[in-house]
Parts: sequence; C-alpha cells; structure tokens
Amino acid sequence: MLNPQLNKHGELQHLLSIEGLPKAILNHILDTASSFVGISDRDVKKVPLMRGKSVFNLFFENSTRTRTTFEIAAKRLSADVINLNIQASSTSKGESLLDTIDNLAAMHADMFVVRHAQSGAPYLIAKHLMETKQNHVHVVNAGDGRHAHPTQGLLDMYTIRHYKKDFTNLRVAIVGDILHSRVARSDIHALTTLGVPEVRAIGPHTLLPGGLEQMGVRTFTNMDEGLQDVDVIIMLRLQNERMSGALLPSAGEYFKSYGLTPERLALAKPDAIVMHPGPMNRGVEIDSAVADGAQAVILPQVTFGIAVRMAVMSIVAGTQA
Repeated sequence: MLNPQLNKHGELQHLLSIEGLPKAILNHILDTASSFVGISDRDVKKVPLMRGKSVFNLFFENSTRTRTTFEIAAKRLSADVINLNIQASSTSKGESLLDTIDNLAAMHADMFVVRHAQSGAPYLIAKHLMETKQNHVHVVNAGDGRHAHPTQGLLDMYTIRHYKKDFTNLRVAIVGDILHSRVARSDIHALTTLGVPEVRAIGPHTLLPGGLEQMGVRTFTNMDEGLQDVDVIIMLRLQNERMSGALLPSAGEYFKSYGLTPERLALAKPDAIVMHPGPMNRGVEIDSAVADGAQAVILPQVTFGIAVRMAVMSIVAGTQA
C-alpha cells in the first residue's frame, strides 16, 4: 500500500507521522531546516518560498507554543496565515469535520496545519482531500491524540544532530509518561530510522505502553539504571489531561522516583544534553536546577522548531529552493 504522505514520485505531500517515512526524507527536512536556521541568524526576516499560498491553522485542541511557531514559520515563508477559532466555529455548531474542510478548501486553502484530540484526524482529512480530488491542499499534523507529533519529533532530531553531530553512536533515554505521549512515539520512530543504536524508555509500569520492545526500545522502571551513560535525555510532561483513573500516586511521589535532578543527571555522560517538549512542570518531571542548567537545551529546541516547521511546510508545498 502506498504511503499517503508521499506522492507517486516518493516526495512528501503531507506530513502526518514520522512512522513509515524513509531516512532520506527525514535527513532532507533536517538539512533544509539548517538553511533556515542560518536565515534567522542573518536577520533576514522573510523568504518568498510560499508567497501567495494560504496556510490555515486548524487547532481543535489548545496549544500556544506549537500554533505560534507554525504561524511564525509560515509568515517567514511569506505565506498568508489564517488562524481559525475552532471553539467559535461551525464544528461547535454541529458541522462535521470534513464539511468544515470542504468549505475551507473552497476558500483556496493551500495547507491545513491540524491539531486534534482524536488520533488519526489528520489522516482522515488527507484521505478525504485525495478522494475529493483536492490534491492541491496539503496537510501537516501538529499533534493528534496519543498518536503522533511529527514536527516535534523532527525538531527534537534537529536539536540532537546540532549538539551531537551523529546519530549512530548515541544512547538516548526518553523519560516519563510514554503511554500518553505522541511526542515519544514520534521520537522513537525518528531515532530508530536515523540509526540511533540504543533508545531507552524510562517510567513507571503504568506509563510504559506494551510493544516498546518490538519498536527496538529498552525499557527501565528504575530511573537510575536507565540514565547510566546516556548521551541525550528527553523528559516528557505528565499528560494529566489524557489520563483516566489513578495511574500515579501523586506528583511528589513521581518526582521522587522519576524527576530529573542534578544527582540523577550526573549518572548520564558528562556532556549529555537535556531536552523537554514543553510546557515543563518544574518540581514534577524536572528540577529547576536542571531545567535552567548548562546541559539543558530546552529553549534552543523552541528556536529550532521554527526552522524545522519552515522546512516541513516549504517541502510539503513543493516550493523549497
């Protein structure tokens, strides 16, 4: 079966998930992002790659950071950006998701950036656009349910490559609420595709999903064991809004077992970097001394995120230089 993300020439037409994408496409996105990081460093505010194109931000689920970085990225590419207030839109009045998509496509949309609480919503939209011969509209997944957050995964890979240069000799630990984390899934697919030899998942039994071993991941319920000699630590936010039932005793107990403190960070390699997709819960997942410390690269991740989203949108729109 054809990957719905790729056109018949094997080029990226939608970004729905990192899963199933070839290594060459991931590297192409990271390389393209490098050129955009350089642009922002040179104080060039805009490039004309998407001039005349309309990007619709469809955020059915709240997000300040992701929506803002997509908006900045689209504007730097000279696109026209339309932010829809979904809470006040027709979908809240009973209109179906796909009817909303048809109406927006009729307004000459070129790209939908979609964030949705339901896993698979961006796939559904991309499939519908193909079936209704609206192939000129591209879909970028900005996070769907527990399923995927591909641009976050890609900006994490960009950050790792920036600081570590090469993926093929790294030990990477992903720590925390992996069960509910679309970021963890995207990171795992990206890390294994890019050739990282050892990916570790660290968390309590209740927050480690089944099937991680089949994805090539080593699992640890003991934080101290899992952090031994790692090069990269990716901390995850506790997804309280996606949890049903009591999966954890308390935030304090969680921090005691799985919070990243300076003492625990010392178990990793001396030059290990600490990442977090944000927003951070200080004193729950991560100690402020670590979050603000020399090994944290959490704010550079946000900066790189703009360049990575510029790369994704320009490649998907078929307008990259």
